[in-house]
Amino acid sequence: MGFAEKTGGSRTALVTGSAGFIGYHLVARLLVDGWRVIGVDALTDYYDVALKERRQAMLLQHQAFETTRDRIEAPDALHRLFEQHRPDAVFHLAAQAGVRYSIDHPESYVEANLIGTFRLLEAARAFPPAHMLLASTSSVYGANAEMPYAETAKADTQMSFYAATKKANEAMAHSYAHLYDLPITMFRFFTVYGPWGRPDMALFKFTKAILEDRLIDIYNHGDMARDFTFVTDLVDAIARLIDAVPARPATAEEIAPGDSLSPVAPYRIVNIGNSEPVQLLDFVAAIETAIGKPAIRNLMEMQPGDVPATWANAALLERLTGYAPQTSVAEGVAAFVAWYRDFYNV
Repeated sequence: MGFAEKTGGSRTALVTGSAGFIGYHLVARLLVDGWRVIGVDALTDYYDVALKERRQAMLLQHQAFETTRDRIEAPDALHRLFEQHRPDAVFHLAAQAGVRYSIDHPESYVEANLIGTFRLLEAARAFPPAHMLLASTSSVYGANAEMPYAETAKADTQMSFYAATKKANEAMAHSYAHLYDLPITMFRFFTVYGPWGRPDMALFKFTKAILEDRLIDIYNHGDMARDFTFVTDLVDAIARLIDAVPARPATAEEIAPGDSLSPVAPYRIVNIGNSEPVQLLDFVAAIETAIGKPAIRNLMEMQPGDVPATWANAALLERLTGYAPQTSVAEGVAAFVAWYRDFYNV
């Protein structure tokens, strides 16, 4: 049953990683939009579990949200949820994140990203939703130097194991879309930031260190740029993509120029980025301005697995949804710093 065919009652969404940074914001948005939301999150200790529990507790105040604590790679965990709730849309955000962490802990990426995504695809094969929206990352572009990154560009030179698992997820999802006619949209995120962000990310670490008068580590001596995407812009884009359901084209000639739609499957890749790379030192300056004090900078060499720049071509997102992210880095950083001061009472 497609979205347009469904009548009566609210639509049901299944969100993996619902207590995570992006998952929390997405669930909150879906609830505002009238969805019934089923969350699943293992609340792992990759970072402060208390932060995840606080996000989840706020979501549970809404009667249209329920959640289960489980690992997505656990046999039958997702199958049971699909069978019980028959979701109309599935949002797959659960993953082991982090470029640098993947160097020392690769097995956790195999379990969560590869096996977990396999379990999800198998559950969807048994109980097909109208649309699946799965998270990938700009890191899959790897050593590709042609920017801005376009979804149709070749992306075969991943530079971290994290990125490699995400590129594998894209290939896995495409095969299931082709074989079982599952409509799938993969979105590639570009450096998402904002309130309730992860403690392992630069904005959180820099803000904490500056407030505590500690050094901040700036890699590649600051010669880096990122396409920063404010989290509410990101979830707005995801929400707008829900009804942009990819359909298997009858012929390759039906695919518009610049569209990443597969010629053999109801499958598409979409960048979600701000389309405006910001120099790392300018990002640091925005944090200093928002906090009202300078950082103590520790300039370092480039970290293994990292890339010097990211830059999204978001033309396809705008063509499909009419939307382009709008929040400036100054506005977004100020919102995060305000949240951080309030949450940690500093």
